[in-house]
Amino acid sequence: MSRFSRRYKVLASGIFCLVLTLSIARFAYTPMMPIMFEQAGLTKVLAGWLATINYLGYMSGALTAALVGNLIIKDRIYRTGLVLAVLTTLMMGLVESPWVWGVSRFVAGFSSAAGLLIGAGLMLNWLIRHHYRSEMGIHFAGIGIGIVLVALLLEQTETLMWSEQWLLLGSVGVLLAIPAWCWLPSPDTTGISEQGQVLDDKPPSRLFLKLMLVVYFCAGFGFVISATYIVAIVENQDELRGQGEMAFLILGVFAAPACIFWDLISRKTGILNALLLAFIVHAMGIVLPVIGHTLWFALLSAALYGFTFVGIVSIVLTMAGRFYPTKPAKLMGMLTMSYGVPQIVAPTIAGYLAAATGHYDASLLMASGFVMFGSLVILAIKKWASKDVDLLESTS
Repeated sequence: MSRFSRRYKVLASGIFCLVLTLSIARFAYTPMMPIMFEQAGLTKVLAGWLATINYLGYMSGALTAALVGNLIIKDRIYRTGLVLAVLTTLMMGLVESPWVWGVSRFVAGFSSAAGLLIGAGLMLNWLIRHHYRSEMGIHFAGIGIGIVLVALLLEQTETLMWSEQWLLLGSVGVLLAIPAWCWLPSPDTTGISEQGQVLDDKPPSRLFLKLMLVVYFCAGFGFVISATYIVAIVENQDELRGQGEMAFLILGVFAAPACIFWDLISRKTGILNALLLAFIVHAMGIVLPVIGHTLWFALLSAALYGFTFVGIVSIVLTMAGRFYPTKPAKLMGMLTMSYGVPQIVAPTIAGYLAAATGHYDASLLMASGFVMFGSLVILAIKKWASKDVDLLESTS
């Protein structure tokens, strides 16, 4: 196999992994909520709690990624996550029980962390070891591709019962797990690149790390409200009823190529400037449904949100890999702990607010405000941690 084809086969394994562990096991819950409201007795409060439980599972996976340093063990966790993603998706359709749904959402959250963080860490380690650019745009395109796949599947099977749709998604997951498992090589633990160079970690300063934890905390708050409720937000408006899956599809269409675009922006402007731009556009996208209750505002919001949320994740996790090429998932896990904390509480708060007010406007304003504050912290990093920024750019 040529060097070129080997690289793209490895990258393809990551795409299949993210389609399964993120877009199906985790994000499919978002477009499934309206039909579960109608057919399965799901309430807005229970929907919020299930989302919170899902993020608790994700946090447990992020903690595992941060604590486990051995690449062989991480490889086993990655492969276990693929199996769990399939099983938990099937669980959602097999049993009509809030308790079983809760277990499913927790374990699905863990599997999504295994796919996103540990999978990305293994992928980035392989790229650096084989002297490819430490950019993850193609890899993270799997999130958007998966969202489009889920949206199209659900749109074409809308005559099925909610449980049958979950079982269909689980069956597709089985097919995705095969290349995700087989095409990612077992990790090399020698600490030496393919050309014999020693891989050295270059840790950032404590100030940079603390500020980045704040930045990613704000990103997590901005991410979770729309990620959980974007379909419900659209369906909650009488004049937009029936357009929720369209919004989810648009989100995925714009998310799929976004990471490649943000890689290019990072090369042109610098990785931190690209992150700042992504935050500003992200905040605008989140708040659009509050400004106008029309289909165009809803679809533009979905487009901007999809275009930026995966870009933010890709940029931040790429930063972690540049600082720690030998064990990128360790810092990825630490950052994701910060990203995940607001995701535990925010969906439940949004669920209660929606039940009390009948809409999601307050939650969206709160989320957008957090993202704008994160933008200010990025400016602080550029001013107060410039040496770390220079180091970051030199390792691209």
